[in-house]
Amino acid sequence: MQSNIAPNCMVVTPHHLATQSAMAILREGGTAIEAMVSAAATIAVVYPHMNSIGGDSFWLIVPPTGDPVVIEGRGAAGSLATPDFFKDCKNIPYKGPKAANTVAGTVGAWEEALQYVSECGYQRTSLSKLLADAIKYAQDGFPVTKSHYESLKNIQAEGNFSSDFGRVFIPNGKIPKVGETFCQKQLARTLQHLVENGLNSFYKGELAKLIAEDMESLGMPITKSDLANYAPVRKVPLRLLHSHGEIFNIPLPQGLVSLTILGILDKLGIDGQHEGQFVHAAVEATLQSFKMRDEYIKEHMKTDPNSLLSSKNLFKMAKDVNLDRFSGAHPCKGPGDTIWMGIMDDKGFSVSFIQSIYFQFGSNVVLPRSGILWHNRGVAFNLEKDHALCIEPGKKPYHTLNPAAARLRDGRVLVYGTRGGDGQPQTQSAVFHRYVVQGKDAQQAVTEPRWLYGRISGPPETTLKLEGRFNTETINYLKERGHDIVMLPDYSEHTGQAGLLVRHPDGNMEGAFDVRSNGSAAGF
Repeated sequence: MQSNIAPNCMVVTPHHLATQSAMAILREGGTAIEAMVSAAATIAVVYPHMNSIGGDSFWLIVPPTGDPVVIEGRGAAGSLATPDFFKDCKNIPYKGPKAANTVAGTVGAWEEALQYVSECGYQRTSLSKLLADAIKYAQDGFPVTKSHYESLKNIQAEGNFSSDFGRVFIPNGKIPKVGETFCQKQLARTLQHLVENGLNSFYKGELAKLIAEDMESLGMPITKSDLANYAPVRKVPLRLLHSHGEIFNIPLPQGLVSLTILGILDKLGIDGQHEGQFVHAAVEATLQSFKMRDEYIKEHMKTDPNSLLSSKNLFKMAKDVNLDRFSGAHPCKGPGDTIWMGIMDDKGFSVSFIQSIYFQFGSNVVLPRSGILWHNRGVAFNLEKDHALCIEPGKKPYHTLNPAAARLRDGRVLVYGTRGGDGQPQTQSAVFHRYVVQGKDAQQAVTEPRWLYGRISGPPETTLKLEGRFNTETINYLKERGHDIVMLPDYSEHTGQAGLLVRHPDGNMEGAFDVRSNGSAAGF
């Protein structure tokens, strides 16, 4: 299996319809940023179990020259999300109105990204073009994917969903079958309203009023004022100085983890020629990085994260890695329901992007008059007084999202990423290391068997899960070092849905998509 290569642009997404939406904008001369807005709108419709306009998103934009830019589309807890609001709960519920406790930031982040396009001197593509495909698929329908169907089976089995969720996603009590056409006409009208009134109408105006009224009627702790006060934020990305170049990620705890794993492996000099040694070292580096992250959160993230990425600190952490034995358990979160997409254009822009609702179908809350599915990112909070993650009005939740990019010493530019909670940094390390350090083909780096340390769902786990394509020698090597091995199918969604794009010094662009998804890589 080989990567796709094209001279003018490249798109990688986990759903082929989103890929085509982006391609249409690029063919008309749009930027990678505008193409990403189009892809993001489409995938919010056709992959509803993974993301929604009622979720959050994060952008990492690498311009032709100058520093990369992060756009954080992360909403804060509603002004009613007080301890008294949760007084009848031992923990924040995973589903329902109390789980839907933070503002959805993704639509505002789209607008901020388009504003960046204007600041760079480009005439913006109209919203009617950018959202045309999304509106069409919501209005006229699209074929249900297997993962969409399987996610709905899980939701129906749990039974924890509202009548409006059932009306939209399980019409007449029947789950749409794989390949069956599925429509979201109410959502189509909402998207059309955004076209006619601007993306900011999600937060201010008639649509915002409608959203706020529905949230109040459902018992969510978010108000009209909370929507109006939301604003996306631009930030400077974290940067790791790696022996192969500069690697960038977003300045939230999980971006720090992803960079730290790669930094530790770099200091250890792991070349990956011995697969078992590589996987073991990566797991040990992951454990070190998660411990550091948890301490960072515990101290309310007051430490400068760049100091944690210093060569001195990474060497210190590398010395603590035991290359001969599994060092001990560290509970990890399961995969999140998220999508990663990457786009490169002929103007020199490269975009790494993540959009998320956290769990399968987020909070399972659908706003009755707009058809918007709301996320449950706020379950990352807790109810422990004085804890760094204790929920309070206006506070932003912990995020696992971390789109990545790199500028290599040989002139190549990379954007890469994946879905998957605490699996994200693990999969990122596999893809980057196999492509950059081991020198494998981009598609091979994405397709090769992967691992996941930690749980898939339910209570925390400390098992090491391996895809079935790992050879017996590697499996035995890991068992001998004390890993508790659980085997997965040959190609498992639990190890993420990754992607990798490369801009080569000669201008050609290369794209690799994940066969574990419904995606594609395309260019022209």
